[in-house]
Amino acid sequence: MEQPITTAFLLTLLAGISTGIGSGIALMARKTNTRFLCVSLGFSAGVMLYVSFMELLPQSLKGLAAEWGEKAGTLYMLLSFFGGIALIALIDLLVPPAANPHEVHGVEDMHKKTKLKRVGTVVALSIAIHNFPEGIATFTSALVSLEIAIPIAVAIAIHNIPEGIAVAVPIYHSTGSRSKAFWYSFASGLAEPIGALIAYLFLLPFWSATINGIVLAAVAGIMIFISLDELLPTAEKFGEHHLAIWGMIAGMLLMAGSLYLFI
Repeated sequence: MEQPITTAFLLTLLAGISTGIGSGIALMARKTNTRFLCVSLGFSAGVMLYVSFMELLPQSLKGLAAEWGEKAGTLYMLLSFFGGIALIALIDLLVPPAANPHEVHGVEDMHKKTKLKRVGTVVALSIAIHNFPEGIATFTSALVSLEIAIPIAVAIAIHNIPEGIAVAVPIYHSTGSRSKAFWYSFASGLAEPIGALIAYLFLLPFWSATINGIVLAAVAGIMIFISLDELLPTAEKFGEHHLAIWGMIAGMLLMAGSLYLFI
């Protein structure tokens, strides 16, 4: 643990409350800027994929192999990696499709009378559940390296913007109140610092090289699942295929360049 705990909490908080940006867009804008969202989501996926495969997994394997030997360390890394995927996939599976915050909604939906009225606060609760592991991922990566954590926090913040829209739309229809739509959406993002608090209370007292390696691999699994199951498919629905791919490549290039500078 090289970084101050307060810095790790602050990064996690900033990433989480970006849902409020999404709700603000939904409440104030007249039209969704689909090209911008498409590139941004692709960019976030690129950052998450690159840092997972090129930094988190190699660091996890290095630490676990040093503690347990190459064969056992590799096994523990793989189990942790697929365990992270299983965790976020299970959360996704348990959320009803109609209330899934990763279903695509646009600003235009604010002016449509749809069945979204029925989901109301369930969507805010669903996104809060989704955000717990993201908060743990941001917090724990910040404890290891700010060079890794800052791009992760930015990527998660960008990915939370359309989630904020997805919360604000049904809350607005459910209550008829723009202020409630904003604050419910904003509050749902607070699940990420709560996830960080859980990591602080239950992981830090037992932190070791083994726990560090397990967490890094699990975080990589979580972020790869988010990228492939949520970010890229959402980007495809928002805009053009090539915009999402170029955004993803730009995210990878930026991540590669920033990490290269710290070698």
